[in-house]
Amino acid sequence: MDIWQYLKDPFTLGLLLGLAVAAVAWKSGFSTRRRLARDIRKLENDMRELQGHLNTQLKINAQGNDTLQRELEELRRQNENLRVSVATLQSKPGKAELRHFQVTESAVRMMREQAPGFAPAWEKAMRQAEVDLEAGESGLKKLVRRVIPGIGNSGGGNSPAASVQDADVG
Repeated sequence: MDIWQYLKDPFTLGLLLGLAVAAVAWKSGFSTRRRLARDIRKLENDMRELQGHLNTQLKINAQGNDTLQRELEELRRQNENLRVSVATLQSKPGKAELRHFQVTESAVRMMREQAPGFAPAWEKAMRQAEVDLEAGESGLKKLVRRVIPGIGNSGGGNSPAASVQDADVG
């Protein structure tokens, strides 16, 4: 028998047609698998790259946070040291004597300006100077007194000596 005769047989034709469809399907599946494998490799590489970027970003953030934490701890330590220093300086020996000296100096200055009856006026001037100094313990008056010690202590128009003069006259 001739080959053409076998090819004309319906069974052979069906078999060849089925094999051709199977070959096309296999080729299509094979190329699809290769394309998907290539896409998977590309996605895995992209994922590794993104994970690397994420790790780098997290390391940078962690370093920044560590730096901020160290700086915060340093500032807290400095704040505590400054608080202790301020407390120490405020409780320094001689602070009360310096305050009494400032009160006395202010009272003497007021008495020099007006001194009709020195003894009662002196006591009143001392009390007024203490009140003025206590009132000046905060705010602008305190700042001026710290910068220039003699300026912030002088009494205003309501001086004790003027009050004493008014009392002596009446």
